[in-house]
Amino acid sequence: MRTDEFHCTARPRCTPAAAMALLSDLTRQGELHPLIIAVTPEPPRPGAIRSYTIKDAMRWGPLVRFTIVYRADIVAESATELETVARQSPRVTVRNLTTVTPEDDHTRIDCHVTLTAPTPLFRYAFTQARRAHTELAARIEQRLGPGGHRAE
Repeated sequence: MRTDEFHCTARPRCTPAAAMALLSDLTRQGELHPLIIAVTPEPPRPGAIRSYTIKDAMRWGPLVRFTIVYRADIVAESATELETVARQSPRVTVRNLTTVTPEDDHTRIDCHVTLTAPTPLFRYAFTQARRAHTELAARIEQRLGPGGHRAE
């Protein structure tokens, strides 16, 4: 197994409450996340506040296209923080801790993503997750109002 992390920041011109309302409703992520093609709410799994089954459209090189289905749980939520855990076979876990903070005339959204995967899958999974979350940050700003995003 291998683990690494990355950070993304978005700065939409909206209130923290508006940002959290969008981020905490995973059924709306299909509107914004570049890989998601379907989100189905499920009864909360043990330890989760809300649970979902998510279907992503993936690519491997220019010709190979495939879908993956995984489960995602919101495991912690407050007015300023959201923690989600997504699990996909075989033993891929993506943990996302998102914080929203008011700053001047916008809201700062910081996402700290930790990905764990079997070593043979790690590079592909990490690259896809980082690329998708960077695009997600840009789309959040487009939806809520432009401010400026970056990936670290």
